[in-house]
Amino acid sequence: MEKNCDYCGVHAHHDEHHEHEHHHEHEHHHEEHNTREQLRLIIITAVLLVGAVIVEHQMALPTWQLLLVYLIPYLIIGHDTLKEAAEGLLEGEPFNEHFLMSIATIGALCIGFLPGAETQFPEAVFVMLFFQVGELFEGYAEGKSRDSIAHLMEIKPDYATLWSKDEGGRSKEMTVAPDEVKVGDTIIIKPGERVPLDGVIIDGASALNTVALTGESLPRDVAEDDEVISGCVNLSGVLRVRVTKPYGESTVSKIIKLVEDAGEHKSQSETFITRFARIYTPIVVFAAIALAVVPTLLGGAFSTWLYRALMFLVVSCPCALVISVPLTFFGGIGGASRRGILIKGANYMDVLAKVRTVVFDKTGTLTHGKFAVTAVHPDAIDDHQLLHLAAHVEHFSTHPIGAALRDAFPDEATDGCEVSDVREMAGQGIIAKVGDREVAVGNTKLMDAIGAKWHDCHHTGTIIHVAINGTYAGHIVINDQIKADSAEAIAALHALGVNRTVMLTGDRQEVADNVAKQLGLTEYHAELMPADKVAHVEQLMGDGLAFVGDGINDAPVLARADIGIAMGGLGSDAAIEAADVVLMDDKPSKIATAIRIARRTLAIARQNVWLAIGIKLAVLVLAAFGVATMWMAVFADVGVTVLAVLNAMRTLRA
Repeated sequence: MEKNCDYCGVHAHHDEHHEHEHHHEHEHHHEEHNTREQLRLIIITAVLLVGAVIVEHQMALPTWQLLLVYLIPYLIIGHDTLKEAAEGLLEGEPFNEHFLMSIATIGALCIGFLPGAETQFPEAVFVMLFFQVGELFEGYAEGKSRDSIAHLMEIKPDYATLWSKDEGGRSKEMTVAPDEVKVGDTIIIKPGERVPLDGVIIDGASALNTVALTGESLPRDVAEDDEVISGCVNLSGVLRVRVTKPYGESTVSKIIKLVEDAGEHKSQSETFITRFARIYTPIVVFAAIALAVVPTLLGGAFSTWLYRALMFLVVSCPCALVISVPLTFFGGIGGASRRGILIKGANYMDVLAKVRTVVFDKTGTLTHGKFAVTAVHPDAIDDHQLLHLAAHVEHFSTHPIGAALRDAFPDEATDGCEVSDVREMAGQGIIAKVGDREVAVGNTKLMDAIGAKWHDCHHTGTIIHVAINGTYAGHIVINDQIKADSAEAIAALHALGVNRTVMLTGDRQEVADNVAKQLGLTEYHAELMPADKVAHVEQLMGDGLAFVGDGINDAPVLARADIGIAMGGLGSDAAIEAADVVLMDDKPSKIATAIRIARRTLAIARQNVWLAIGIKLAVLVLAAFGVATMWMAVFADVGVTVLAVLNAMRTLRA
């Protein structure tokens, strides 16, 4: 009976999954259908407009009959705009671009009935037609922006395969929704499947495709005891994974939430445009009314001034600003996400573009945060033997230094040497028997305690001394390794005009000094506690400060800085939560890339603002003096919008 329930459950989840997929497919097809329908209406209207112009020139029709001829293409292309304008009036929010377009085109249709005025029917239809062409371009650009962010949604896993054993000890697999898997459960991930939840591999080895998360095309090799994060694709072997986080706290869930929330954080430019449009539109409408009424009261021809007022309305429509600026930031966030850089909102783009000081944590940010042997200096034996003995003594140690020695001599467990009488000397090191020799591995205090005459080393790092039967045998240098692209990252930041690069670390002074010199940092501060880091950041605050970190202890500093940048691949959840920008592949060189993307996005937004305002002002002045034509008015509105939208689309190519 239980098996049957499980079976039904699986089918229910598959049905839900297919329903979810079907919903997204339906939305996509609906958008495609709307675009095709809009394009069809544009083509039909263009053909009918050409036909109407031919009829006007070939047949001497009365004005009202000619109006009927032009009304057909006008209503075909303009019915949606007229409907939106009417809805805005009913909802008490009349001042939108649809209202401006409707009033201007209806006015242009009516102007021909005024005494001594020429008909403006073709212009009225063309304004509506060109407005729809602009809407089509805007829809296409928004679709592209959405696609660039939707590629992140592809990392969302559809199901998880739960693994367990039945009473007879046989393996049992069950397909469930990812949010039903609990911490501690075991899941199976087969080749070609997406990793549904974060966990640790308990059996198997494979290569993972992390491109959707990090933008890194090179697969990552994983084996037993390695961590795996949700959203990656398993390429080769079957993996059995113990789940360490519930679905709601998994990497993939957090990324999707970050990107979905990014749109809610408006940039200063965006909020300015929203406020600007709210004040600007009614001013324009009343200015147009004044332009039509005041000169007429002073003896001007009503038809002439009404025509100028209508052109004034068409030109003044702020579509280019209202559409292109948010679209520019949306595209910038999408373009950055393709490079494995998650920017949590458009407002952080503003701050990122102005960064002039970058402060780094050391361990896990500029360095790997993993100790490795960097030099072996033997005295009485060769370097292979020295490493061999030290690795044996540290075989059972849980300390990172013990792990570094074992990694440097990985075959020590299989070479047949017997280790016995292991004694750990607190704060000094370890003494053990390897075969028939007593080997001591530790610091200078241990060497002094056993009477071994040690000597110092000119290398920077943690020095591990080794003595055999009380006689000094040499030392091994262990260090945290600098990331391959850290120096490149600092150079790139200096090239971008970031004049201060500062490192804050809890590590020893000489270690910090060595790292700072190798990387070309402008300054560093060592032996700091987390609270000291916050104090230093507050002292450095001024003209745009970014802090880059990865650990739990970095969360307060990330939150305090003008902009916090977290290493997302290995970083702690607290750091990723507190940060404003997350680098998914832990590469410091991506900081310069993020700043470049932010600066480029802001530059494109500014270009659009100046393009729109400049052309509109010029044509508004011409319209007020009667020099501008309705065609110029159309270009100043819809033409500029199309240009601004096309310019905004450049942000997608980050």
